[in-house]
Amino acid sequence: MGYKIISKKNLSENLYEVKVNAPYIVKNARAGQFIILRVDSEGERVPLTIADVDKEKNELTMVFMAVGYSTGKLAQLNPGDEIQDLAGPLGIPTEIKNFGTVVCVAGGYGAAPAYLIAKAFKEAGNKVYIIVGARSAELVFWQDKMESVSDKYFITTNNGSLGKQGLVTDQLAEIMQQEKIDHVMTIGPVPMMKAVADLTQEKDIYTVASMNTIMVDGTGMCGSCRLTVGGKVKFACVDGPDFDAHQVDFDEIINRTSIYCEQEKCFEDSCRLSDKI
Repeated sequence: MGYKIISKKNLSENLYEVKVNAPYIVKNARAGQFIILRVDSEGERVPLTIADVDKEKNELTMVFMAVGYSTGKLAQLNPGDEIQDLAGPLGIPTEIKNFGTVVCVAGGYGAAPAYLIAKAFKEAGNKVYIIVGARSAELVFWQDKMESVSDKYFITTNNGSLGKQGLVTDQLAEIMQQEKIDHVMTIGPVPMMKAVADLTQEKDIYTVASMNTIMVDGTGMCGSCRLTVGGKVKFACVDGPDFDAHQVDFDEIINRTSIYCEQEKCFEDSCRLSDKI
């Protein structure tokens, strides 16, 4: 029995929002966790961070970019069609408590899971700021949803077509100069998360990165999602995906993932490399 698609929306070029009926996953899912899907029996195992859940309707929301064979096949499905396999929720949920002032920094389609994480922080009593970065205005989505779970919502675009021109770190640095930040959560392109971690480390602000490493089985067996944190080998699928950003060896991850990418074209859906947007 497959998982029926309830709705499908094109958010921007090659970027899709899909809602599926998945009662067990929705019942147990928490912010920061992910699922692994197979479109059909010949499909690759594609990991996607859970973007949203509706517990009353048993609906799971996923956001993905069609960049490879399997996500391309997923993009061809329509409401009423079924996804063959959905495994989850997987991974350790994001640590949610009342830290004080929390800034969620997201890039690319990393903005999708940042919504559910920010919502959880807000419900825990935090003051929540969200910073979303994209290359241009057409790649920014869910603005109303983001505003609904944040005290302040900031947009940066490389070309200045929406929000402030520049990088997410420019906006983060400005906030850091204006007030005390207690906790930073970052999710998106690895180089962006590295830049965020470098910036917050200077001010000793505890920062968590959701690591979108190469992933295959999601159970710690294959070892493809391994990374070095604090000098020790960890596996993003079972030890994460959240890690202390100041302890992550980002350079190692960038070097490893570059094997699968050429001239900004991602050949592996399992990379989850949102810096390809």
